[in-house]
Amino acid sequence: MNIVLVAGLLITILTAIPVLLQLRGHPRGLFVLFFAEMWERFSYYGMRALLIYYLTQHFLFEDKAAASEYGAYTTLIYLMPIVGGVLADQYLGTRKAIVFGGLLLTIGQLGLAIQGPAAQQVLTYHGHDYVFEASGRGDARHAALKVGNTAYDFASTPAGGLALKGLPATAPLPSVLPKGGYALSVQKRPELFADILYLALSLIIMGVGYLKANITSIVGQLYPAHDPRRDAGFTLYYYGMNLGAFWAAIICGAVGQSVGWWAGFGLGGLGMAAGLVVFVLGKPLLQGHGEPPVPGRLQRRVAGPLKLEGALYLAGLVGVAVVFVLLQHNAVVGYLLAAGSVAILGYVGWWMARRCSKVERDRLSLALALVCGSVVFWTLFEQAGSSLSLFAARNTQLPSHGFVTMNAAQTQSFNPGFILMFAPVFAAVWPWLARRARDPNPAIKFGLALVQVGAGFLVLALGAGFADANYRLPLIFLAVAYLLHTTGELCLSPVGLSQITKLAPALLVSTLMAVWYLSISWAEWIGGFIAQFAGSATVGGQVLDPKAALTTSLHVFSVIGWIAVAAGAVFLALSPFLRRWAHGATEADVHEPNAPVFDGDRSGLSPATLRGDV
Repeated sequence: MNIVLVAGLLITILTAIPVLLQLRGHPRGLFVLFFAEMWERFSYYGMRALLIYYLTQHFLFEDKAAASEYGAYTTLIYLMPIVGGVLADQYLGTRKAIVFGGLLLTIGQLGLAIQGPAAQQVLTYHGHDYVFEASGRGDARHAALKVGNTAYDFASTPAGGLALKGLPATAPLPSVLPKGGYALSVQKRPELFADILYLALSLIIMGVGYLKANITSIVGQLYPAHDPRRDAGFTLYYYGMNLGAFWAAIICGAVGQSVGWWAGFGLGGLGMAAGLVVFVLGKPLLQGHGEPPVPGRLQRRVAGPLKLEGALYLAGLVGVAVVFVLLQHNAVVGYLLAAGSVAILGYVGWWMARRCSKVERDRLSLALALVCGSVVFWTLFEQAGSSLSLFAARNTQLPSHGFVTMNAAQTQSFNPGFILMFAPVFAAVWPWLARRARDPNPAIKFGLALVQVGAGFLVLALGAGFADANYRLPLIFLAVAYLLHTTGELCLSPVGLSQITKLAPALLVSTLMAVWYLSISWAEWIGGFIAQFAGSATVGGQVLDPKAALTTSLHVFSVIGWIAVAAGAVFLALSPFLRRWAHGATEADVHEPNAPVFDGDRSGLSPATLRGDV
C-alpha cells in the first residue's frame, strides 16, 4: 500500500461516513442512483486517466494527433446528452434509456481492453530500418533504438538531430544523426485494433448520450414537490459521482501502468457493469419513476415487425456507426458543431428580437455572457485529460521510491479529491454570505472562477525556476494548479446552469440548456486545439527533448493562464453592469438550502433538470 492509497482511504473515510449516515434519511431509490452513478463515473474517469497515454504510447500517435482525437471525443461526449435527453423525455423514459446507455458503455469500456500489439517506431537511415524498442507506460515509458543486438538510448541534439548514447564507432550508422539525415515512421500500427479503439470510443459516446442525460433527472423525481430533503439528496448523489472519479484515477491509473492498458480499461468496464447491475436490480426502489411517458406508444409497429422501442435502440446503433466515422474525421466534428451553434444561436437571437420584453432581453444577454465565460473556463479546465496529463508524465517529479509513490495517471485524482474535501466548505460559505446579503452575484463568481483557473496554469509557469536536471517540476506545483482549478470550479459550477434556468423565459429554458451544452462542446473542441500547441516531438512514445517539452508546455500554460485571468478581470469589472441585466432574477433565496455542488462532469443533466440544482 503506497501513500496515494493511504491518502485516498483517509479522504474517503472522513468524507463518506457522514454522507452514508445522511443517506438513511432519503428515499431508498437514492441508494440505487448513488451507487450506480458512482460506478459509472469510476468507469469513465478510469478510462480518461489512461486514454491520452494509450494513444501516444501504444498506438504512437503524435501529440498533436492525440490531442485532436481526444478533443473530438470529448466534444461528442458533451453533445450526445442533448439527443439522449430528448429521446428519453419523448419516448423511452429515463429508466430504459439509462439501461440501454449502460449496456453501450459497458461494451465500449470492455472493448478498450482489447489491446492488441503495440505500434513500432522505425528509423530509416541510408535505406536500412532500425526499430525502437519501448517498454513501460505513463511516466515510466522508456524507448531505445536497437542496432544489431543492442538497444541504445537517445536524445535530441541542439540542431534538432538525434544523438545515440554509447554507440560504438563500428556501428552501421553514426552516433549523431543530423536533422533531415534520417526518417521516422510508424510501422505495424495494428489497424484492426485501431478500428476496435474507435468503435469502443463510439459506443462510450453514444452510451453517455443515453445514460448521462437522464440518470440525474430521476434523483429529482424521487422527492415530492417542496421536499426539504431534495437539495441534500442531489448533494449526496454528486458526492457519489466524485467518489467514483477519485478512486478511478487511483486504481485504474495504478493497474493500467503497472499491469497493462488492458487491465486498467478492463477495470473501468467492470465498474460500468457493476453500476448497471445495481441500477437494474434496484428498479423496485425507484418507485415507478423514469418509466416511458406513453408506454403503449413504444409497442407501435413502425416497419413490419419492428416496434418503436426497437427502432429507437436501432437508431442508437446507427448513431454509433456515425460517430465511428466522425472520430476518424475530426474536422467534420468542428463543422457540425459550428452549424449547430449558428442554428441555435440564430433562433435565440430571433427570439430576443421578436418575442422578448426588455427585461427578458437583458436577462438572456446576461445568460449568454455567462455562457461565454463558461467556454473559457472549461477550455482550460479540461486540459486535465490531455496537455496536463502529458505534462504530469514528462515534466513533473513523481515520487517513485518505497512507500511514497504516485504515477502520472493518478494525478487525475487531485481534482475529485479536492472536490470531496472542499465542496462542503463552499456549500456552507455561499448561504452564510447570502444570509448577510453579501453573496457575490453570478458575474463575480464567474470572474473569480476564471481568475483561479488561469492562476493554476500561471503557478505551473512560475515553477520553471524549480525544475530539476531532468526538466521536471516538483509535484507540489501541479497539485496547487489542480487545487486552484477545483476552487474555481466550485465558484462556477453551482452557479452556471442554475442561473441559466433562472434567466431564460419559460418557453426558452430547454433551448438555453442546449446552448449550455454547446458551449461545453466548444470548450472541449477549443481545448483539444490548444493541447496540440502544448505537444512535443516524441519517438517511440517518449519525449525526444524534455527541455523543449517543458519550455513549450509552460509557454502555452502561461499564455492561456493570462488570457483566463484577463477574462476574469473583465467579468469582475463588468459585474455591476451585468447584475442590472438580471433584474433581480439571480438573487439568492436565503430561505432555501444552497444548491449542491457539481463535480466537473457537465454531461449529467437533461432538459428535465430545469430547477437549477447544479
